[in-house]
Amino acid sequence: MTVAWRPAEIVAPPAERCFLFLQGLPGPFFRRLGAALRARGARVLRVNLNGGDVADWPGGIAFRGRPRDWPAWLAALIAARGVTDIVLFGDSRPLHLAARRLAAVRGLPVHVFEEGYLRPDWVTLETGGVNGHSSLPRDLAAVRAAAAGLPPVSELPAIPGNFPRRARESVRYYAATLALRPGFPHGRGHRPAGPLTEGMAWLRRFARRRGEARATATGLARVAGGRYFVLPLQLDSDSQLRVHSPFASMAAALRHVVASFIAHAPPGTRLLVKQHPLDPGLLDWAALTAAAAGDAGDRIVFIPGGAIEAIVAAAAGVVTVNSTTGTLALAQGVPVKVLGTAVYDIAGITSSAGLDAFWADPGRVDAAAYAALRRLLVHRSLIHGGFHSDDGLARLVAGACDRLLGAA
Repeated sequence: MTVAWRPAEIVAPPAERCFLFLQGLPGPFFRRLGAALRARGARVLRVNLNGGDVADWPGGIAFRGRPRDWPAWLAALIAARGVTDIVLFGDSRPLHLAARRLAAVRGLPVHVFEEGYLRPDWVTLETGGVNGHSSLPRDLAAVRAAAAGLPPVSELPAIPGNFPRRARESVRYYAATLALRPGFPHGRGHRPAGPLTEGMAWLRRFARRRGEARATATGLARVAGGRYFVLPLQLDSDSQLRVHSPFASMAAALRHVVASFIAHAPPGTRLLVKQHPLDPGLLDWAALTAAAAGDAGDRIVFIPGGAIEAIVAAAAGVVTVNSTTGTLALAQGVPVKVLGTAVYDIAGITSSAGLDAFWADPGRVDAAAYAALRRLLVHRSLIHGGFHSDDGLARLVAGACDRLLGAA
């Protein structure tokens, strides 16, 4: 095992903070955040695990070993460079899990970024872990107590989405991963499908975009004016599903929810199944939904697209494994039933009824309770900004830099 630094650089850990960055979301965010931390006096290191990491952050320290070599290699790097903090995106990637275990042994804080618990306009940053690993309270009384002294959430500018930019950054990342694969012979991605497979799927979905728009309009017309529930599909690659739920796949969750709906939902009610906007289409969700519905196909409606805010606003309720569509629904006063482990799944905010009972009586949202949770999330776990626009990145870098340097 070798680590790419010169012997003269091996010194006792210095007094100043040293942030070690592992993998981030494709794009420039981590590189810009590292530059901002350096400008404020911190030392910054980056480990690159594949060619995409190199494209996003040239000059990082390359790990070219096997996964089994990673813990010892990382421990040596941390000791040699005097690392005081670890920064990463997604706490459940295999190498990130090992890094978190090592950090726990050494008493190092791990700062975890993730897509925002509240969307749009927010990015999650927690120390220790996110989602099911979060340290946020899961009891309403504790939430109310923690939020009692917090100021109201300020009205802040909207952070525009930019799917074409996100797509370009992802394509660049995965193209570099493929091009530089010989330099990282043992590197493996955390996603179930490889970049070529996903890329081809995205091309097919792009070619079908007009047909998807027609299918969405037809599906929404079928539920318009009637009583319906929404099941937002999640990505099979999402740790929210793979790690923080009882389901082995989104298809298994779909079958479970549809079966419950058919058996227990009142007559005249429909279930609207919506495809995730970032799903590349590796699976035929329309066909899977139809198969799960069987003879009750008239009651189960699938749509590949649509504006989720408007869809949820008119719904009788939302059933989710643990999608952030849940917080979007709660903000609009729409009852939510959670089937996985979500930071917002708190008795008194989300439904405590069983799934079978939820269809007939979803209950009502306690607006004051949800407002307390929202204040707590914003002030403890969220940063205003976004990954895929210049303004969003600028706000995110500034807020994240302040949060990281303020962390003890």
